[in-house]
Amino acid sequence: MKRPYLTPKREESRLFDEWPDEYDLWFTTPIGALVRKYEAELLLDLLEPHPGETILDAGCGTGVFALDILSRGASIIGLDISLPMLRRSREKAGIYPFQVVLGDMLNLPFPEKSFDRVVSVTALEFIEDAQGAIRELFRVTQKGGSIVVATLNSLSPWASRRTAEAKKKQTIFTKAIFRSPDELRSLASVEGVIRTAVHFHKEDDPSRAPEIEGAGREKGCNTGAFLAARWEKQ
Repeated sequence: MKRPYLTPKREESRLFDEWPDEYDLWFTTPIGALVRKYEAELLLDLLEPHPGETILDAGCGTGVFALDILSRGASIIGLDISLPMLRRSREKAGIYPFQVVLGDMLNLPFPEKSFDRVVSVTALEFIEDAQGAIRELFRVTQKGGSIVVATLNSLSPWASRRTAEAKKKQTIFTKAIFRSPDELRSLASVEGVIRTAVHFHKEDDPSRAPEIEGAGREKGCNTGAFLAARWEKQ
């Protein structure tokens, strides 16, 4: 049965329309660049993209991690509810095989089993019906394919900071929903792998961040700011 395509709600997409510059600028700061480095390492380790595969990046934003995946030889369909975000991601991709689609993660405009793998990074925070979103990601993934979802960890001081800031003034995280490792794990009906990264804090000296990250990784801490899950579609 053909699924109806629903245009993203304007009030939802407006949250992100003016954010591309600020979002990308954060990753150029010393601590932001380190955050991106460790997040990308964890994503690629879990996703394991292969040449020739077609991957959905659901909630792709400005395409912060798209080039890392594209450089492995995969093709990407980037979906987001914000047109300005999509335009920025398309510009970044250059000549790589990267197509953009304006759409909603709760109602993906793709047939079942359309993608070899699916990834979604820091989009789940803005979706109340998280289980519905995960079901959609599973639906469009081929049998045997991987679904990798990353979000901001509610057990991390980073989430606490975002929540405190949102109480003082209107921010993009005012209505965000941060989830714990157990909460993320429970969103799928199959067992998954849960890992975290970014164990240092925003105010930490960037020169110490690699040491702190290494210690957190060695201890297997579940409080890293970047919480990621991988499930395999049976």
